Amino acid sequence: MTTAPSDPMIGRLIDGRYQVRARIARGGMATVYLATDLRLERRVAIKIMHGHLADESNFKERFVQEARSAARLAHPNVVNVFDQGQDSDMAYLVMEYLPGMTLRDLLKDYGTLTTEQTLDIMDAVLGGLAAAHKAGIVHRDLKPENVLLADDGRIKIGDFGLSRATSANTATGQALLGTIAYLSPELLTRGTADARSDIYAAGIMMYEMLTGAQPFVGDQPMQIAFQHANDQVPRPSAVNPSVPRDLDELVLWATAKNPVDRPTDGRAMLEQLRLTEQTMSATQAATTGVQRTVVMPAALSPEVASAQTQAFRSTGLTSALTAPTRAPLPQKAPPAATRSVAPSAPSDRLKASAAVRRRRGFWIAGIIVLLVALAGGTGWYFGIGPGAQLTIPEVAGQAPDAAQAALEELGVVVTRADQSSVTVPVGTVVGTDPTSGAHVARDSNVTLFVSTGPAQLALPQLIGADQAAAQQALEQAKFTLGSTSQVFSSDTAAGTVLDAYGADGASLAVDGSTEGVLYGEAQPVSFLVSAGAIPDVSGQSVDEATATLQAVGLSAAAGEEVYSDSVEEGLVIQAIAPADTVRPGDTMSLQVSRGPEPVTVPDVVKLSWSEAKPILEAAGFDLSYPAGADIVPGLVTVTATNPVAGTSVPRGSKVTVSVSF
Repeated sequence: MTTAPSDPMIGRLIDGRYQVRARIARGGMATVYLATDLRLERRVAIKIMHGHLADESNFKERFVQEARSAARLAHPNVVNVFDQGQDSDMAYLVMEYLPGMTLRDLLKDYGTLTTEQTLDIMDAVLGGLAAAHKAGIVHRDLKPENVLLADDGRIKIGDFGLSRATSANTATGQALLGTIAYLSPELLTRGTADARSDIYAAGIMMYEMLTGAQPFVGDQPMQIAFQHANDQVPRPSAVNPSVPRDLDELVLWATAKNPVDRPTDGRAMLEQLRLTEQTMSATQAATTGVQRTVVMPAALSPEVASAQTQAFRSTGLTSALTAPTRAPLPQKAPPAATRSVAPSAPSDRLKASAAVRRRRGFWIAGIIVLLVALAGGTGWYFGIGPGAQLTIPEVAGQAPDAAQAALEELGVVVTRADQSSVTVPVGTVVGTDPTSGAHVARDSNVTLFVSTGPAQLALPQLIGADQAAAQQALEQAKFTLGSTSQVFSSDTAAGTVLDAYGADGASLAVDGSTEGVLYGEAQPVSFLVSAGAIPDVSGQSVDEATATLQAVGLSAAAGEEVYSDSVEEGLVIQAIAPADTVRPGDTMSLQVSRGPEPVTVPDVVKLSWSEAKPILEAAGFDLSYPAGADIVPGLVTVTATNPVAGTSVPRGSKVTVSVSF
């Protein structure tokens, strides 16, 4: 194990518990050390953030948050996170120590992997992703540097959930190139990531394993990013014609530019990967009569483990956490008694390891045969006989007929039952009893629950109630508040609920009341609420009227000007609504007075007073005439008017009449 003697961390005791032994790797964000957990007496890998990052409070908080999320994720294909803390000026993370190599090391040494090796590695990677996605955790930085191939055969994903903590910092150079090569189009263009972004990265890794190269390359990060954002990943078979068509399709599915077109999460892609593997195996068996034999991982013998213990190269913050040095593969043939051939390809290495395991297992072969013979009857009973334990599959969200057929094919007796559900559409399977994942005996009874939609519950009285009180009553009755709209009402106080509407926009009120009306549980109810009466702006100036209307959420626009005998010229006569129903935001038209309407003085000269007086009064004039004219109006003749006939004056103006007796 080679260690820089000048590193001050070597030999340091962190947090009174972790004794630093050697440096494994150093990257742009952190340095990884091999340490001993003195409390539990085990070797661990401890990652220490660089000082300039540990001093940033935002980075530290996000680092802690993501470390906790990763620590809650326990899965055989995910590197375990044991501890996280702060010791003086250092932020650190304690992780599982795995001697071995990374997928990047394997690709550098051997280039293209076989179909079987690619399937084995992807099965483990997707298994880890499936568990993480189910827990709501997204990796965000999946790449070969983070896939660990342990000496004992385990395959794990490292640095799970930590990429968000590093996203606030900018990497440069080769580390940046390495990361961009696996970033999804939505991460590059919008900066958003979900489970489907991890699927894209997994598809790129699968392409690289099958072809020995990344689909997009360039001298600058922006060149690579541009290709990921705009180009479709090519078929692996275009580079390696031996790649089966089924794997071509799987890679294209995982690397679709639009996230909607990809597998929804790790589980969806894992299921398709295994289905593809079964299809390929069946095709191979039908063609050659030979089925693929999968060798289960086993502990390596000391000599093989020694030959395969390798150090992970320094690859930045996401460097793999394994042994700090790599022992070279054997290059010279050993003595004849123990002669073996150094593996020259990944498949050869796997075969060599399997051979050693077989030699170690020969001595127990006899015992195994005996045990198999004794257990034969028991195996039949519990395997395919009446005592067989079956696992209930997940059928939620399926059509009832399809779900029932799948369960009956499994070997259980299915009974359907209705169940209300707020989230599952009507006529769709809600779930089963026992639930999915449960183990039951063959011919057990399983209840298949089919959604009848939300339960029908009685609404409270909402009409006429104050909006806040109505909302509280609505939520207590297990409904949700939808949208709220307002209308002006001259006879209802502001804030009073006038009507309630369902999700389809129809009124829920029956004879003006919602009390007792049945409606779906948790479904939205929208309110129509009174905004109060429209204020009276008669007699106000245009500016005053506009301000008054704006205060209650209405707009004002200049309307027609009309004559008025009661409102002075220039003042508002009335505000005219655009429709029978007025809502906040509507525009009112302001009708403005032009003052009294002008009237022409009629010609009544030479008419008797009994004839002239009605004509002048009908025109609306204020008449002034001699008092005696009304005594004998038929004998009195009009001699003149002031103003004279033909003059235009405002209605109600004074007209003086001269008469002769």
